[in-house]
Amino acid sequence: MSKTRPTARKPDPSPKGDEGSARLYQQLARKLFDQLASGKYGVGDRLPPERDLALDNGVSRPTVREAIIALEVQGLVEVRVGSGAYVMRIPGQSDRPGFHVTAFELTEARLAVEGEAAALAAAHITDAEVDELDRLVDQIARANQAEGDADEADRAFHMLIAQATRNAALVDMIEKLWEMRASSPDTKLLLSKARSAKVQPVVEEHQAVAEAIRSRDPARARTAMRNHLAAVLDHLLFATEEAAIEEARKAAQSTRARYSATGLV
Repeated sequence: MSKTRPTARKPDPSPKGDEGSARLYQQLARKLFDQLASGKYGVGDRLPPERDLALDNGVSRPTVREAIIALEVQGLVEVRVGSGAYVMRIPGQSDRPGFHVTAFELTEARLAVEGEAAALAAAHITDAEVDELDRLVDQIARANQAEGDADEADRAFHMLIAQATRNAALVDMIEKLWEMRASSPDTKLLLSKARSAKVQPVVEEHQAVAEAIRSRDPARARTAMRNHLAAVLDHLLFATEEAAIEEARKAAQSTRARYSATGLV
């Protein structure tokens, strides 16, 4: 199935007024929050489809996704795979839209910082550390094959590269980014959706990073890391679509099995 992202008919609007410093997804989340509070939607109602919200508000579908996740974290809506977002409760007077670091923001920051860290690591890493990178790639591969959790090995891989820079400030920055990854409710929710959609750390991408660093070529290492983290952004963008595809596949298999039992197929 094609994963081409749809293009909105209108450009993203320029920030205005009190919302000038807010990101677009926050502006949309506030708009949806106000619509829930005003009674436009009742408990059990389905919000408009993601595509419609994107077109009607002149934003991208990833922006809509971030806004819905912000409401989902607060328990205001529930996203049902293959169906849409449904209202779970109406915000009260004490409720306010809350925002945390999103998985998209975090990955953008990692792309900026860890690309340079990989370049610096290529100039300073030891043979023993490169061998450890290879071992961690193998560990990620084994976890994926066993359908286990490769996050620990993934984190260790990236932290080893940070340490190989021999720059304490970079180590601290990258460690904090990974701590934010584990603590932000918005990020944790989207990563959980990605795992449910069978989105795992890609072994080949990590191998490419390790090989580039082993070559001791900073430019090659920077490119490999940036390519890897750009791909992570794509994996996150399509996590919900992958979940819907998996759900549809299971439903089709169930239907086929039911009819097979009757001899109709």
